[in-house]
Amino acid sequence: MDRALTTLDATDQAGLVRRGEVTPRELVTAAIEAAERCDPALNAVIHRRFERALAEAGAAGTGAGVPFPGVPFLVKDAVCHTAGDPYHCGMRVLKELGWTERHDTWLAARFRRAGFVVIGRTNTPELATSVTTEPLAYGPTANPWDPGRSAGGSSGGSAAAVAAGIVPVAHGNDMGGSIRFPASMCGVVGLKPTRARTTLGPDFGEYWGPLTHEFVLTRSLRDTAAVLDAVAGMATGDPYTAPPPARPYAEEIGAPPGRLRVGFRTRRRDGTESHPECVAAVEATARLLEELGHSVEPAPIPALDTDDAAFGTVMTVAVARDVERWSRRTGVDVAARLEPLNAAIAALGRRITATQYVEAIEDLQSWSRRVSAWWDDHDVLVLPTSPEPPVPLGTLVGDDPAVAERMGGLVGFTVPWDATGQPALSLPLHHGAGGLPIGVQLVGAYGREDVLLRVGAQLEAARPWSGRLPPLHASRA
Repeated sequence: MDRALTTLDATDQAGLVRRGEVTPRELVTAAIEAAERCDPALNAVIHRRFERALAEAGAAGTGAGVPFPGVPFLVKDAVCHTAGDPYHCGMRVLKELGWTERHDTWLAARFRRAGFVVIGRTNTPELATSVTTEPLAYGPTANPWDPGRSAGGSSGGSAAAVAAGIVPVAHGNDMGGSIRFPASMCGVVGLKPTRARTTLGPDFGEYWGPLTHEFVLTRSLRDTAAVLDAVAGMATGDPYTAPPPARPYAEEIGAPPGRLRVGFRTRRRDGTESHPECVAAVEATARLLEELGHSVEPAPIPALDTDDAAFGTVMTVAVARDVERWSRRTGVDVAARLEPLNAAIAALGRRITATQYVEAIEDLQSWSRRVSAWWDDHDVLVLPTSPEPPVPLGTLVGDDPAVAERMGGLVGFTVPWDATGQPALSLPLHHGAGGLPIGVQLVGAYGREDVLLRVGAQLEAARPWSGRLPPLHASRA
């Protein structure tokens, strides 16, 4: 099979199918072969459904209404599940039970209707609570740019697989940075859309309170826009939905963004500066935006520097609820089988009272209003996605309180936008020492993915990244 297929984004792969130059089965076969070459070194694809995928590819529709006919796809092993497939959320107890789900989530069904063929499920930390993908259940996922480095988390398996060319698009979700952080670590595109842009049904209306956002990681902005067109929108019974776009998101790619009011900042919320390479990435992007005609200035935003303890309350209660839910579903005391850090998080969550939880939600909403007010007279905020370059594997595991504190610091630039619900986009605009990718994050006003896609595409055209491939890539593995 032509290894060049693994360098193409989903839009190009779909175009080959529509023109009759390749079949869906050939695309899926190329992805399977890529996984077999790369994944022994990556450990990104933990549940393989290769035979089923080949059968599904053979029956794939290629009509005009199917945007991604036969394009191979991976689903993160958390929140979004697929009928008849393993679903373990990084948990040893579910792995030992051989747990599977009987139905697709509605988002999974939308991915299928868009033409994607699911070839497997990707590695994730236990209960999706870590910024590194190193669960005891399945072991660590390596970074394609440096196998000794973390691919990030919690969508680390998906990010690594996209970066390595196994698939052009993979599912992820983001409760505190779990799409954007691994996108930065692996040098791919990661959009956390506006809250409720996609559905969590039929299982949930909200998940982890208001914090969970479901979407994908990609290689190109045009793929990001086209997938958003395919899967966005309210589903029956959803408690709320994001405001609809003025036009298809795909039409924003290449559309003039106008002269935007842009702010940038690089200091962490504790007042310390980010790593010099992360600062350089943001400052270079700010200069480029100015050269492109935008108004650019530093952005203090005092509300961003205030305490966000309410986020921790919501998150710990959510983990405790997850543990309780799984214990009821499996009939097993899941709390006794957790990794030490999650056991501690769940225990803390169980001690929080109902009134304390409601107070935290109120505090989170009040804080979000203060932060979001900056967008009343601005358009885009530019930040590091992570304050540090990709970290070595093994440095963010264990139950040492210092590990948890460091992880909290690493997501200081991503967590706020899960709380406010605003769209945030990590772009692979910079590479640091040793060629390691450094993501730059753009944050828009609530509901304004259109603005992020326009300016993101402008940056992509000015500083293209499609030709950069990691040392561990399917085209040469």
